[in-house]
Amino acid sequence: MRLGCIGDDFTGSSDLANTLAKGGMRTAQYTGVPTAAADPRIQAGVVALKSRSIAPSEAVEQALEALVWLQAQGCEQFFFKYCSTFDSIPEGNIGPVADALAEALDAHKVIVCPAFPGTGRSIYQGHLFVGDRLLHESGMQHHPLTPMTDSDLRRWLTPQTRYAVGHVTAHNVFAGAAQISAALEAQHREGKRHIVVDALRDEDLMHIGKAAQGLPLITGGSGVALGLPANFDCHPAPVAWTGQTGPCVALSGSCSVATRTQVRAHASRHPTRELSAEEVIEGRVAAADIADWLLSSEGVPLVYSSADPKSVAMTQEIYGREQASQALESFFAELARRVVAGGATRILCAGGETSGAIVEGLGLNTLEIGPEIDPGVPALRAAPELAVALKSGNFGAKNFFEKAARILATDQSEKA
Repeated sequence: MRLGCIGDDFTGSSDLANTLAKGGMRTAQYTGVPTAAADPRIQAGVVALKSRSIAPSEAVEQALEALVWLQAQGCEQFFFKYCSTFDSIPEGNIGPVADALAEALDAHKVIVCPAFPGTGRSIYQGHLFVGDRLLHESGMQHHPLTPMTDSDLRRWLTPQTRYAVGHVTAHNVFAGAAQISAALEAQHREGKRHIVVDALRDEDLMHIGKAAQGLPLITGGSGVALGLPANFDCHPAPVAWTGQTGPCVALSGSCSVATRTQVRAHASRHPTRELSAEEVIEGRVAAADIADWLLSSEGVPLVYSSADPKSVAMTQEIYGREQASQALESFFAELARRVVAGGATRILCAGGETSGAIVEGLGLNTLEIGPEIDPGVPALRAAPELAVALKSGNFGAKNFFEKAARILATDQSEKA
């Protein structure tokens, strides 16, 4: 294994694995820190943690454990993957984990770049944009767990880290890899350890990737990994996939604007059932009954708890944020176990926390990376008779659920 990656949630990790696989690296995604050695044919390993919303000290402990395992596999470079909308709270977890990894690897020019232009995320003058909106005006300011209220990545990261935060401007990035390397070195000489790098185009990410060659640690979204496979003499190649037929169900716990739009679109053509935190917490709904409904419905039935921000805030005020989120995650995990036991062979998951709960609930250890469904979302082989898609809340086209169901069932050769 040459490139070792640590993701702070499961959807983001599959996003990164998708990018590396498309770039020609033989890639595997692991659920949590493995206990056994990796397949020696794997070139890039992605350890998916569920650490985005836990206490910073726990997130650091898990990341360092993953680092030790990846080092034991022979990795030459390491990548800390977080959300392309920099999801975190002022107390962490991005800064503390980046600090710990940088110290363990003696890394002093640590790129910070969550940009992913293919999904509308760009960085200019250190500010993160979603489409044509600043991050704190994009809807992310209403996120139930990690509300993002400031688009300035330098300002948001500073309270989280023990080190000075620097910046490489778009002017330097547009000039290419050599100029980026020089700018990183200049920031290092000024005492900056974590360095936000502007990026507005995929071309910029390729330059940043080239400039990152030889750096012990890179941090960011999956976009900045676009240029990394070439550093390991890997080149884009088709990703093999054998389609998975059989019953397909969709489970969504994301409250993002994009997912709520996808849910509305899906409801016009397929059976849907809304699930509220209140009925779950109060025991007014049983996973067995919902699973039976999913398995008996036609098309691609969807169960969702994708409420609008105002409804989410009211629920959290009544029951507390932790109780509300944990109740729904546990319910979705139980629901996934029941539908798989009942014969479902394709599961579509929307939302990072929901996807993490479902993957853990099903005990999925290693995921084989398949073809891309939408930018940042690959098909995943979880078992000989089970394929899944793990979608970050803000990702995917309007018809994502239908599209994902189709691609999971289609042989790669048929697509060509």
